[in-house]
Amino acid sequence: MRLSKARLLFGLPMLVLAAWLIGAALSRMGGTAPDVVFTTITGKQIASHAWRGKPAIVTFWATDCPSCMLEIPHLIDLYRRFHPQGLEIVAVAMAYDPPSHVVAMTRDRQLPYDVALDLNSAHALAFGNVQFTPTTFLISPEGRIAEKSVGVFDYSAWQSRIAAMLNKG
Repeated sequence: MRLSKARLLFGLPMLVLAAWLIGAALSRMGGTAPDVVFTTITGKQIASHAWRGKPAIVTFWATDCPSCMLEIPHLIDLYRRFHPQGLEIVAVAMAYDPPSHVVAMTRDRQLPYDVALDLNSAHALAFGNVQFTPTTFLISPEGRIAEKSVGVFDYSAWQSRIAAMLNKG
């Protein structure tokens, strides 16, 4: 089968781009978490570098995502259990999620952790071009991505991992 010049000229850059995106996402795993500043729905600024010395969870979610709704009770439990010892959690609403829905869901579910908007997808891009919800990252006290979960995370495994991170300090 012969490829036309047009297909080759179009296909090759697309293949290179896909390989680069996959490589960027894989290189994030175990790599340093991106240095970003989140703006919460209350206007609070949270710089990720301020988490150094404590574990953090960054979860990308949407109000219309059933799996995200399944994770919320686990995130609330982790926050209530481990925040007094230093755990930080930021739930980042995807760019396509209407801010009014995010605010209403945060209020209705009484989320105790910070909720941020990602209006221009900058945070999703910084974390390896997050496309699916929920996508959740556990960041170590050293600022490295310790775990990444696409779909509902393993609650008991993450609970153990967070407890171990907090007991090291």
